[in-house]
Amino acid sequence: MLKIKPEEIKVLSNYIYNVSGISIDASKAYLLETRFGKLLEEEGCRSYVEFYRKAKSDTHRTLERKIIDAITTNETLFFRDTNPFELLRHKIIPELIDNRSGRGITNLKIWSSACSTGQELYSIAIILKELLSRNRTHKISLLGTDLSDAAVAQASAGTYNKFEIERGLPREKLHHYFTPAGGNWKIKDEIRAMATFQHMNLMQPFVGLGKFDIIFCRNVAIYFTLQDRKKLFEKIAHALLPDGYLLIGSTESLTGICPQFVPKRHLRSIYYQLQ
Repeated sequence: MLKIKPEEIKVLSNYIYNVSGISIDASKAYLLETRFGKLLEEEGCRSYVEFYRKAKSDTHRTLERKIIDAITTNETLFFRDTNPFELLRHKIIPELIDNRSGRGITNLKIWSSACSTGQELYSIAIILKELLSRNRTHKISLLGTDLSDAAVAQASAGTYNKFEIERGLPREKLHHYFTPAGGNWKIKDEIRAMATFQHMNLMQPFVGLGKFDIIFCRNVAIYFTLQDRKKLFEKIAHALLPDGYLLIGSTESLTGICPQFVPKRHLRSIYYQLQ
């Protein structure tokens, strides 16, 4: 594997930050080598500087998209960490329904802002299906966004291999919500139809999204600088309805980052609401 030089780390890290918002410090040489080694070979590049220059000169941005796909951490699984989904099932959804009862059709708009390959949003969809399937007075809108085109493409297809399926998905839900598809498993149309997926860079302005009842932004801001985290959650605050809910990663905190949000606890889970 081609070794990256210290001066190349700086050049490539700055490029990655500019196209993705992901901050990589000088100690992460091994990460860049691991993620890009194969891509360098495929592109016929003899150095990381040549690789960078080739990406910059690509007017079609094909190599840029490949770099983003390689550097983004698409580490996810169905019902990841369990607690947020129990919180959704037993508190957030019932509470929102109660708060809006008597208004006719209840709209529920939920955003998975770093949806990766779709497991988080499909987990949400399954919970909503189980809670609200018999009630026709609810209109549900689920949006999944991600920086990686490859991740968005898989999420849109809703197809997973055996390894991906076995990570977090209870067996009874597998047979209820998925169908076999040539050695893989495909989400059933009734669940797939609930969700929309699109490419989005969270560092860019939120255009045309509207406001949401629930926003999941878990385990993505940890890759941003402190200043960029502040900007991100300020934008999220404007995208959340006044009585909405924000869920972040179990190891994350908004203390000192976004004073608009107040942490609240329910059993073993923490969620955030606007002041």
